[in-house]
Amino acid sequence: MQQTETAGDRRAVIVANGVMAADTDLKSLLRADDLVIAADGGGRYCVQIGCTPNILIGDFDSLSAPEVEELEESGTEVYRHPMRKEETDLELAVDLAIHKEVREILILGALGGRWDQTLANLLLLGHQRFSETRIRLLDGNHEITLLLPHAAHVIFGSPGDTVSLIPVSGNAHGVTTSGLEYPMQTGRLPFGATLGVSNTMTATEATVSFQSGLLICIVINNPERMET
Repeated sequence: MQQTETAGDRRAVIVANGVMAADTDLKSLLRADDLVIAADGGGRYCVQIGCTPNILIGDFDSLSAPEVEELEESGTEVYRHPMRKEETDLELAVDLAIHKEVREILILGALGGRWDQTLANLLLLGHQRFSETRIRLLDGNHEITLLLPHAAHVIFGSPGDTVSLIPVSGNAHGVTTSGLEYPMQTGRLPFGATLGVSNTMTATEATVSFQSGLLICIVINNPERMET
């Protein structure tokens, strides 16, 4: 019997208005059933590569009225918000994706350009409203996720890939890792220190678990390894 796909089986791909890494290939990342959401100026990037987003959301201070109209005429559903609002366009896009009951969110174009926006976008992963959804920021060969305590996290990659674990909510305690050049056993990663930066994968999978705190996990795929 063929199973009917539900909204909760879908993945959302959000295209933000930050700087897109030159080696980011949105088209190759997309699946046929992805829900593509453009956050304001991210709609322009979608148009440039010939991708029509399912949804365009924002206050449209980065898109002209004709650009918004062009996307709307192409079948994109448009969600307009006032410029005086409490959320960034990206936060609105994540909220909407979660409201659509997707199981996973990929975000592109969330980094670069402005430091305030970049830091806010990184820390957005730690918002309590989003804790039940897997969210990843992609930027070229960089992948950024937020790890929560009391869970076994698996990192997929290749030997030689760089893995950094950065505490963002005080110290992280009880940190245990495997599959990394410098493993830890119920260790501590102090907030503000660089102890967890620039570790290296020794296998195709690494594991991370910890008892308290929050960890930003950054995986940098080694381009030389990717080509072999």
